Amino acid sequence: MHLLINAIGFGIASGAVIALGAVGFSVQFGISNVLNITYGALMTLAAYIGLALVDRGLSAWAALPVAAVVVGVVSVVFRRAVLEPLVQRGTRPFALVIVTVAAGIVLQYMIVAVAGPDSQSYGPQSGPTLHPVGMALTAGQIAIILLAAALMLALHLLLTRTQLGRAMRATASNRILARSCGIATERVSDVAWFCSGLLCGAAGVALAITVVSFDFTLGPVFLIPMIAAAVLGGIGQPYGAMLGGLVVGIASEVAGAYWSPGYKDVIAFVILIVMLLVRPRGLFGAVWSARRLLS
Repeated sequence: MHLLINAIGFGIASGAVIALGAVGFSVQFGISNVLNITYGALMTLAAYIGLALVDRGLSAWAALPVAAVVVGVVSVVFRRAVLEPLVQRGTRPFALVIVTVAAGIVLQYMIVAVAGPDSQSYGPQSGPTLHPVGMALTAGQIAIILLAAALMLALHLLLTRTQLGRAMRATASNRILARSCGIATERVSDVAWFCSGLLCGAAGVALAITVVSFDFTLGPVFLIPMIAAAVLGGIGQPYGAMLGGLVVGIASEVAGAYWSPGYKDVIAFVILIVMLLVRPRGLFGAVWSARRLLS
């Protein structure tokens, strides 16, 4: 029982990071209908920006918001400079996916050219071990859980309590109708990509803190659990991605505790395949999605 409780605790901590990335990924897809595989490389970029700031004397926690904002800006520039011109020319969705894959590989090896291929580390960031409700979690893991909860709450308030959030939901639901109603859909899309990049950057630094040692493959490897979480909750649905992140995180840690740590990534693949076979629209189907976006 003690093993299960600790595995669930680690799963919540892991799921918090997965949820951060998965929600940002879903926001991007929901607003633009583009499956952006570059997202993983942007997480790696955030981790290395955080590393550069840590090497200059900042703590990882102070570097996190800076890296998140930088990646948010890079995300908007990528949409404006690369994806939007292709969309305007009528490029098919599959071709756009290939472009994002290629852009991710280019960015990944640009990072290698600058920082090198060797493993890097922020140094000790975990803090003392605490025991909330019987779980053994470090202060760093608890801080990441609280950070994820705060960012999820902020996104929820943005989407449901502000004029901008209503414009984002309208644009995600029907871009043409939203534009005809006077909504500046391009500006709204920029804001959505900035917000998703912000979450991507926060997830990248949080992941680097969690795994302790990382290299240039950090983001692309972590992309599979994020996509599994997004598909589980319903791709394009940020609320579903929050739940999906927790489910994938807990399932992976429990599998690692009872079988082998090597099965953690396998569980994410299994969840992804099963959901695509059984319920490809995710736990929250299209009817719920439309109602939620338009509410």
